[in-house]
Amino acid sequence: MFYFLKRLCLLCFLLLSLEVSLWSCASHTDLASCLLNHNIKNFTTLPYKEHDQPSSHDYFKILNFSIQNLRFAEPVIPKPIAIVLPGSLEQLQKSVACSRESSMEIRVRCGGHSYEGTSYVADDGTPFVIIDMMNLNHVWVDMETETAWVEGGATLGETYYAISQASNEYGFSAGSCPTVGVGGHIGGGGFGLLSRKYGLAADNVVDALLVDADQNLLDRETMGEDVFWAIRGGGGGLWGIIYAWKIQLLKVPQVVTSFTVSRTGTKSHVANLVHKWQYVAPNLEDDFYLSCFVGAGLPQAKTKGLSLTLNGFYLGPKTDAISILHHAFPELGVTEEECIEMSWIQSIVFFSGLSDGASVSDLKNRYVQEKEYFKAKSDYVKNHIPLVGIETALDILEKEPKGYVILDAYGGKMHNISNDAIAFPHRRGNLFTIQYLIYWKEADKEKSSDYVDWIRGFYDAMSPFVSSAPRAAYINYMDFDLGVRKRIRSYGDVEDGVENARDWGEKYFLSNYDRLVRVKTMVDPNNVFTNEQGIPPLSLASPSFKAQNK
Repeated sequence: MFYFLKRLCLLCFLLLSLEVSLWSCASHTDLASCLLNHNIKNFTTLPYKEHDQPSSHDYFKILNFSIQNLRFAEPVIPKPIAIVLPGSLEQLQKSVACSRESSMEIRVRCGGHSYEGTSYVADDGTPFVIIDMMNLNHVWVDMETETAWVEGGATLGETYYAISQASNEYGFSAGSCPTVGVGGHIGGGGFGLLSRKYGLAADNVVDALLVDADQNLLDRETMGEDVFWAIRGGGGGLWGIIYAWKIQLLKVPQVVTSFTVSRTGTKSHVANLVHKWQYVAPNLEDDFYLSCFVGAGLPQAKTKGLSLTLNGFYLGPKTDAISILHHAFPELGVTEEECIEMSWIQSIVFFSGLSDGASVSDLKNRYVQEKEYFKAKSDYVKNHIPLVGIETALDILEKEPKGYVILDAYGGKMHNISNDAIAFPHRRGNLFTIQYLIYWKEADKEKSSDYVDWIRGFYDAMSPFVSSAPRAAYINYMDFDLGVRKRIRSYGDVEDGVENARDWGEKYFLSNYDRLVRVKTMVDPNNVFTNEQGIPPLSLASPSFKAQNK
């Protein structure tokens, strides 16, 4: 009997696989025909047959180009039916139309830096298409209005470069990694070196152009303030496709000060420095940014063992920066030789992670040369971590040189913006964020599960010292350990889907989660734009929806 059931299950599986394969092949053909009918020729499709293999080189070259986490480049990871690279607004709209007509899920990719690969992977073997925005990367700077229109496929590096070419008196508040795409980065908030002075990237968006599920192009006025609120910090790729952001340019002085200093010593010495940092960094004046990297294998450190590295950035001359630090953090002992005066755009290169000798023009290069496998998690800290908590972290870090944490201080302007001004909610009351990271290379990939277990254990050990009820997290440091969607099989399951998503939705968005669900229901009721940690819509027939729309 057992043998019979086993054979029956195998037969059912093979029939289901054949059905999915035939359906996917038909969808593959339908999509290609639709794109060509709309004169969209810049796309590549998944090779199905042996004679398709010559085209597979282009397919995998384009697919892998913007995969930044090698965990999601493995052969067992589901691959898209097609990758479309629209070159105009019209092609972008038609790409959405063809994807929907072919009954495929859509993944929108700008820079490919999603920590869990959500811009280029779909779960459950669902046929999907990547709409890759890399060719929609233009930046138009208007110095008369002190604004810029930035297409959604531009990287931060391309954006910074364009601003620097127009003026040496203005910058923009966003992250330091130049290959990150603005579409997803701003969509999740976008913290950076200027955030304590000017807020997040999303705080400095004044308009946007959004392509919705019906291919309409909506600006701030036509999308309405609720949708405009949601797309700023509510997560990338969930509301439609951002064709372009209109950003507010921000004044920067001619001379800024940058430094990266590493300090080593006994475990007790490192612990005391980290302990002091958390009292100093969030309370520095708004012009000062001071982040802290802690680990046993930091590349910036000259010696092995536990160390901390501080990245410092000050909007002014180094004499003022050193004076402030000598008063607030004398234990650090920053010297004049460790500080460098430069222009704002040079500071972008300084903190970019590019190789030594990189120039401003190198910010335009969107390809990451040194890719690795990694896993990340995040926390928010509202109360100073006691010394015993820091020692707990150091004990764990000491055992794994491939792991480290980044502590980013808040305060300043971040405390002066309300939690519901935009969808990003982590404002007043947060001292700093913790980003837990572990990286490994191809040669170590057989230990992947060990590395993931290590970072999960580290995260668990820190639970007494971080935010709670809920334990908050940053959407741009996406973490599937917080929960992933359950497949909604019928309209009757929609309410459960909303509650299921609350597991991570309230960690990322706190009390803003319910408003995001209402906006999702309004702008994308059929959940066309989604991922494993998406914001689900309410059923239009559900009691909750009817109650909200009386």
